[in-house]
This record gives sequence, structure tokens and C-alpha cells, in this order.
Amino acid sequence: MTHIQFELVSPEKKIMSEGVTMAVIPGTEGDFGVLSGHAPFITTVKTGVVEIYRDDMNTCSERIFIAGGFADVSNENCTILAEQAINVNDINVDDVTAQLSDAKENLSLAEGNADKRRFQKRVDILTAMQTAAAA
Repeated sequence: MTHIQFELVSPEKKIMSEGVTMAVIPGTEGDFGVLSGHAPFITTVKTGVVEIYRDDMNTCSERIFIAGGFADVSNENCTILAEQAINVNDINVDDVTAQLSDAKENLSLAEGNADKRRFQKRVDILTAMQTAAAA
């Protein structure tokens, strides 16, 4: 089976760089799969889970939560620049639940529109992370 070079980079570090059979990415226009030979394009990605298929296209090998970013796809490479990324198996649900409670409290106390948007974004990301960990 032909592989595509897949890279996932967050502001903190390079999360992954390896050949994969397929990656399924949460695009803002809908989820899309990337295989070797894909047509080149650049797109934004939404908060969600990237599914990595290493050996075949029937079994997901790894699930990585991302909090938005950009994807650059060519016929041989796929690079995601994510605002935040963590392996779904590494999500501590209790920690996320506590952070979500704090973020909701901060949102309820926020006065300016900029603060409300910032805290709402944090609530949305943590809620999506909680959902990803439960799936």
C-alpha cells in the first residue's frame, strides 16, 4: 500500500512525522481523507480528531485531538499546523472537566466582547476534547 508523508505540528513541538496509508482530517468544510496522490490544496481545519491509518484503511491506528489550524496537502505530503494537539489516549478527562468548569465560570463573568469570545472558544475546545476522549 502506498503511503503519504504526514506531519502534525503544534506551536510546542512536532507531534508526528511519518508515512501513513491515510489521514482523515476535520476540515471546516467537512472531514476529508488524504491518500497518496491527493490533489494539492490548503485549507483550514476545525477543532476535532485526526484519524491516522498506518497499515490499511479499515483500522484507525491513532486518534489525535486538534484545536483548529491549517492543512497543506500535496500528492505526496500532508502537513497540519494545529493550534493545539494531543493524542486522544493522553487526554485526562478529570483535568479537562475541571478546566471546562473554570472556563464556563470565566465566560459567565466576562464583561467585554473580546473576553466573551476568548472564553467561549476555550469552552468549545474543552467540550470537543471531552467528547473526543469519551468516543
